[in-house]
Amino acid sequence: MSAIVSSDSCYNQGVMTFVLDKHTTINHWLRDAAEQLADIGITSALLDAEIILSHTLRKSRTFLHAHAHNFLSLRELNIANARLDLRLDRTPIAYIIGHKEFYGRLFKVTPATLIPRPESETIIQLLGEYVTTNPAKLIDIGTGSGCLGITACLEYPHLEVTLSDNSHHALRIAEENARLLAANVTCIRSDLLHSVDSMNYRYVIANLPYVDHSWQCSPETDAEPPEALFADEGGLALIYELFDQLPRVTQVGSILILEADPRQHPQIIARAVSRNLDHLKTDGFCLAFRRAQ
Repeated sequence: MSAIVSSDSCYNQGVMTFVLDKHTTINHWLRDAAEQLADIGITSALLDAEIILSHTLRKSRTFLHAHAHNFLSLRELNIANARLDLRLDRTPIAYIIGHKEFYGRLFKVTPATLIPRPESETIIQLLGEYVTTNPAKLIDIGTGSGCLGITACLEYPHLEVTLSDNSHHALRIAEENARLLAANVTCIRSDLLHSVDSMNYRYVIANLPYVDHSWQCSPETDAEPPEALFADEGGLALIYELFDQLPRVTQVGSILILEADPRQHPQIIARAVSRNLDHLKTDGFCLAFRRAQ
């Protein structure tokens, strides 16, 4: 539990004890919060403390260091302590502050959506290598927060983009992100491609669940939706199912870009080739394929 020094007043809230001190400075809070986070093995302890406090004060991290000796009000301290307690429980920072940056834009996230990862940005970069200037359709399968499909729409506005997900709650977040970022996309609820009617998708992008149930994961992943992380068959079941469904909604020459753990890449490439998908490129966690026939 967080307890940021005291000399003035304190109160109990359930099992939590917050210690409030009207003489606590920004620097003092950051130092104590970072120490508590480091004590439980969080390697980004100071950064996390800065993000929590900057979000609480609605100020930049630069402001915190420029005004390190400013005192926190009891209200600010209360809110910061409550958020620190969430982080000490290993709640991801993105869920605490409610958003995550992806490709230079902020996306709203909730526990109903997977938190965007930096490695997924490679999907957008790879897409740029194959997108032409011709109008075309793109579908983002398992969209979650919508970060991939919305980014594709904003980076390549001539594309007609569809976001799909099997989670109603995730689709609501994706729709909200599209509205906030002024992205003109269509959202549909579908289990992979089962409810997708169009046969004219030129581009398919997907960050499907690929974590094997036996893999050791960080405590933070316990807060994320398991259906967005884990899959059967060594983590490859949904990717393999997608390969089988692709011919129904794509054309010869269509591009598929997906993400998976590099340890899985040889198996994925072998299965893709057996399904008439030519392997074009591997970049980090991401793979690009072209439909051969």
